[in-house]
Amino acid sequence: MDMVRVLVVDDEEIFREAMARVVTATAGFVVVGSATTGEESLTVAGSARPDLVLMDVNLPGIDGTEATRMLRSADLRPIVLLLSTYDEGDVDYFSCGAAGYIAKAAFGSDRLAEAWVSAIGRADPDGFKELP
Repeated sequence: MDMVRVLVVDDEEIFREAMARVVTATAGFVVVGSATTGEESLTVAGSARPDLVLMDVNLPGIDGTEATRMLRSADLRPIVLLLSTYDEGDVDYFSCGAAGYIAKAAFGSDRLAEAWVSAIGRADPDGFKELP
């Protein structure tokens, strides 16, 4: 089984480290890079070539939703999961091309694995569609 290559993006070191620990503890996933801004995520994604990007919504400069739009329109088109402290209903993640949203408080190995399986099951060449 190929490892799912993950880029972790968050401007707060404590959350970047926590997300990286969850990824490392989840079977089949490996951290291939990290970034602190939306702009940096674009650069790191170009060199690290992640399958999955865990993207904080609130970032300095280009925010997480705009960075997601840019990543999803690039040739790499990684799957992006947005994370934040907001309630899920407060984030319009589909309009920016994200595959889903996970509240930081709910983020763990099980949730990561479930979100990945759900995202790859819904992926289509033009973005993501909601399940019926």
